[in-house]
Amino acid sequence: MPFAPGGPSDIVARILAQKLTERFNQSFMIENRPGGSANIGMVQVAKSPPDGYTILLVSSSFVINPALFANPGYDPYKDFAPLAMPVSSPNILVAHPSLPAKTMKEFLALVKANPGKYDYASPGNGSGPHLSAELLILQGGGDIKHIPYNGGAPAIQAVLGNQVALAFSALPPALPHINGQKLIPLAISSKSRFAALPAVPTIAESGFPDFEGDTQQFIMVPAGTPKMIIDLLNQEIIKIVNAPDTKDKLSSLGYSLSSHTPEQTGALIKTEIAKWTRVVKAGNIKPD
Repeated sequence: MPFAPGGPSDIVARILAQKLTERFNQSFMIENRPGGSANIGMVQVAKSPPDGYTILLVSSSFVINPALFANPGYDPYKDFAPLAMPVSSPNILVAHPSLPAKTMKEFLALVKANPGKYDYASPGNGSGPHLSAELLILQGGGDIKHIPYNGGAPAIQAVLGNQVALAFSALPPALPHINGQKLIPLAISSKSRFAALPAVPTIAESGFPDFEGDTQQFIMVPAGTPKMIIDLLNQEIIKIVNAPDTKDKLSSLGYSLSSHTPEQTGALIKTEIAKWTRVVKAGNIKPD
């Protein structure tokens, strides 16, 4: 887990680890290795023995970092084998209640009128929320500084403590605080409105019609891991996420479920790498 505890990837990992432990009668342990925009943890897995005993669960950083960093320390194709993409979640722009902007239109007007005054937190350099925010800033104008954190939970805590005015985050760590009225949701990055937040507009309907960006959760293993192990783990993970209790829990936390095979996961990774490479180049986006 290349992020701090409590973030969207960590939440999924802990749910899956508990269920996999029950199914295999063998402990699945979580090791959090945050830092380096998730590159530290990814490199650790890339260098691990391909025996099925080391598994990576990582967000969209996996498909963004190859474009964002000249040398992220891993090759997404040569060093890893895709296993599954069990869930995804939309990204959301949230604000501390003290921010004098309660809608997307007010937010854009505020940052344009006050260049350099406001900061936004993200789960880290190269994360899906970071790139989504930079794309929004690129399209909408304005001058707002990026403050990277080592995971979604620390980024949200920074806004809750009013250390940073805004955060662009995957939905799960922000959702309970939105429901508790401790964070103001401005807009969501999915193609359509999210069922749990029907009143929150999409960024697309807020003046950016082509805007779309979700945070996927990819499960990978070191390249060379036997296909039998990959297929077995994929089948069990799909069963877990589609079990009624797990499905209801993940949905209530802000995740959309999927049943990607290893082959479908690999194809999605290629598509996403190409997509974010175009975004990084078009926006001349650099890691902070």
